Amino acid sequence: MRKIQSIYGIVIAVICFIVIHVEAQSPKGKYGTFALTNATIETITQGTIANGTVIISNGKITAVGANVQVPSGAEVINCSGLKIYPGMIDGGTRIGLLEIGQIPQASDTREKGDIIPQMKALTAVNPNATAIPITRISGVTTVITAPTGGLMPGTAALINLHGYTPDQMYAGFQGVVVNFPSTGRRGFFDRRTDEDIKKASEKALKQLNDVWDKAMQYHKLDSATKGKGVTYYPEMQTMVPVVRGEVPLMIEVNAQKDIQAALKWVKEKKVKKVIFTGVSEGWREAGNIAKANIPVVTGPVIAIPNREYDRYDAIYANAGMMKKAGVKVAIRSEEDGNGNYRNLPYHAGFAVAYGMNKEDALKAVTITPAEIFNVSDKLGSIEVGKDATLFVCDGDIFETKTQVRHVFISGWMMPMQSRQTLLYDEFLKREPGLNKN
Repeated sequence: MRKIQSIYGIVIAVICFIVIHVEAQSPKGKYGTFALTNATIETITQGTIANGTVIISNGKITAVGANVQVPSGAEVINCSGLKIYPGMIDGGTRIGLLEIGQIPQASDTREKGDIIPQMKALTAVNPNATAIPITRISGVTTVITAPTGGLMPGTAALINLHGYTPDQMYAGFQGVVVNFPSTGRRGFFDRRTDEDIKKASEKALKQLNDVWDKAMQYHKLDSATKGKGVTYYPEMQTMVPVVRGEVPLMIEVNAQKDIQAALKWVKEKKVKKVIFTGVSEGWREAGNIAKANIPVVTGPVIAIPNREYDRYDAIYANAGMMKKAGVKVAIRSEEDGNGNYRNLPYHAGFAVAYGMNKEDALKAVTITPAEIFNVSDKLGSIEVGKDATLFVCDGDIFETKTQVRHVFISGWMMPMQSRQTLLYDEFLKREPGLNKN
């Protein structure tokens, strides 16, 4: 009898474990053939299609239009009164690298050292990060996740917000990050003298020049020996594709004086592929940035001006002013990794409210970053042959009242659940939780 009771207890424990384990899991995505019918389709590159249909099969968009035949066996989703947009692309986040900033064990955004371009953000991405489902159910499906700290803190990567491993999430782009030497203060807390700031900036610029000169020498040696006569030097091995124009430098630069210096440095060093990021005072140098033909990923848009005497809307109008000057502009949500990446469309909306053309702003979070990151053949617009990475919502995505109904990433229909939705559901009809007797 005791043996039977013991076995019975084990069985009950196993069942309880299975139930708890199953309930603890996030819902899985669904893969198959889908027909999104009767929708307003914002293709981005080919105009707006009214009462149209998008067919998704084998992870790709296989048909788009107003007169599309639904294939047999497809799961039909009636999108009457709804809009379909391509998945939005955020050009600057810490997703997967930062969970809780105050806890070192929950942050993997930086390594020791000032010159560590070989440290790849992709290898550190946590596919189970809380911010991932929160961000993707808002229509932001693809992001740059970037390291921080130091002059060359590592290599950023473009990832889709779905997958069990970093390699599954990888979206086809990497870029070496450079925090260009700053001549300004780091913030109100910076108590350095002007002389100290000047010395620090000059030292950092010399360090950057030394790195580039070494990279050029390493490139020449590598080319002459076809890679057989060089010593193990991971920093320089990472920089060789940059020197050759195969991998871009993502130069974080913001103040006008620093933008001027960065433009001069890029020209003098003959850097072949460059992306400026941040660029909060880009409007002051918009003409020169456009002349240099350097694309920009700017943001956050919802921020305060750099200088006390600037107009309150200087940052809001920045993206639009650069675009009008001829700069290729994408918009990102954050620079400090606070996790509010779901707000990307509202940053673009602010840019529209303060002068940017709405069509340009929509492109700035879809096809433009896809072009900047060289993945426009797969992402950024709704076209036949591209990855089925898109979302369905009930209104203008720039409006805060709009709700996202469905999200697809590479043909996978995402569960519309995150930690925030679970908390909302839990507390919407909460009980006091107290003994009523």
